[in-house]
Amino acid sequence: MSSLALVFSLLLASAAPPLQAGAATSNITPELGTLVVGGFAPYPAKHVHDELHARCLVLDDGQTRLALVACDLLGLHRSVSIEARRLIQEATGIPPQNVLISATHTHSAGTALGKNRYVNEQTLDEYQRFVARRIADAVQCALQVLRPAEIAFGTVDVPEQVHNRRWRMREGSVKANHFGKIDQVRTNPPVASPDLIEPAGPTDPTVSILALREPGGRLIGVYSAYSLHYVGGTGPAHISADYYGMFCEALKRLQPDGNADPPFVAMLVNGTSGDINNIDRRQPRPGRQPYQQMRAVAEDVASKVNAALAKLSWQDRAPLSARFRELPVAWRTVEPELLAWAQDIEARAPRLPEGNVPVGAKWATTAEFVGPLSYAGRVQLLAQSKDLALLPLQVLRIGDVVIGTSPCETFAEIGLEFKRRSPSPHSFMVSLAHGYIGYLPTPRHFELGGYETWPGTNYLEPQASAKLLDALIEMAAETAPGAASRPPAPGR
Repeated sequence: MSSLALVFSLLLASAAPPLQAGAATSNITPELGTLVVGGFAPYPAKHVHDELHARCLVLDDGQTRLALVACDLLGLHRSVSIEARRLIQEATGIPPQNVLISATHTHSAGTALGKNRYVNEQTLDEYQRFVARRIADAVQCALQVLRPAEIAFGTVDVPEQVHNRRWRMREGSVKANHFGKIDQVRTNPPVASPDLIEPAGPTDPTVSILALREPGGRLIGVYSAYSLHYVGGTGPAHISADYYGMFCEALKRLQPDGNADPPFVAMLVNGTSGDINNIDRRQPRPGRQPYQQMRAVAEDVASKVNAALAKLSWQDRAPLSARFRELPVAWRTVEPELLAWAQDIEARAPRLPEGNVPVGAKWATTAEFVGPLSYAGRVQLLAQSKDLALLPLQVLRIGDVVIGTSPCETFAEIGLEFKRRSPSPHSFMVSLAHGYIGYLPTPRHFELGGYETWPGTNYLEPQASAKLLDALIEMAAETAPGAASRPPAPGR
């Protein structure tokens, strides 16, 4: 580049408008009596321990606006994301492809999944419509407090809280699963079992941190991603945001002006934790009171993120861009013998006149049939799936940071591979974005078996993760500065 061209380029960069950012929250707590959906047999909520929220961060580089929303939900159906983004565009003009909506995967929330998880389209129920409306409200509120901002990216490792929950076991120690087959791995085996051999996959200990602050001043918001499943351990029939919500409150408390007007907003999204939880299976852990463990995890992660914030380097400009596509992928094949198994289970499972109905099942049953009856219902619903599954995929570029998304409970090694293959070294993934399409193992895990690969828990063909990663990397390349295929920046 000639000296004149270099000077011209620097003048253009300095003329670019500075970044703006705003952050806000909205309450999405359901009514008492709403079914809590984290387990095999949903039960009605009797108490709200802590409120559920949609937490939002809006960014504006002068040409493009992006909105990032994290919801305290187990998951949300694709149709909820579509409706929320329609409302956002209608109210703010932000294009749907520029809005990232994800669920944290708390297991102590109401459901925004609808009645059938194995369909692309569904008519929204009352709570789903409420969630979509409140997501749009959060974005509008964040725009109301949009102001000049500086941005920074950083990471911090918190390895002590993440453990792979899928274990290779001593031969002969794994019992037949619901379908009568022997898996090579066991999910959540007994703690300190002499049959443990080794974890079946890696963990990702890194918290990725995207921070916004007023120029030289107080924090506006922090968007963090950590690859840890929910922690759990609530009170009986309680609604709770789990450690995700507690992290947000803990990080806010650590800010000297966290409650100033407008208040600081912390966000913690689910990275790639489909095979990860907080329990080290190698050694016993003392019993915990309700909420004790999730609070310990939340405060540990928040303290380490807060320490990392002090070491960040800030800048006042960050070009923004987004890519969005829906990847057609085959639904999981349900063989005739599997359908016959499901019908046999339904024929044998006792029908109770009252009680909690297992996920996918048509009636309440006795304890020994809860799991099998749930899978019998799931398998039959999955067998009815038509056409192809549509996987909503998104890539956001925020300066030199690249965020890729998955609508599934995504295995840690998938997120690690995305970081390795991404064109930017500052990259991470967000799971459960724009949909909930079951667990996403890599192809090798289907040979190992285990809970996350069972039909009805896994919804998609065995090659789905490879196809998803290839698409995300292609989309990430399209957002690279100067990419030939880059279209004009979307409107505001």
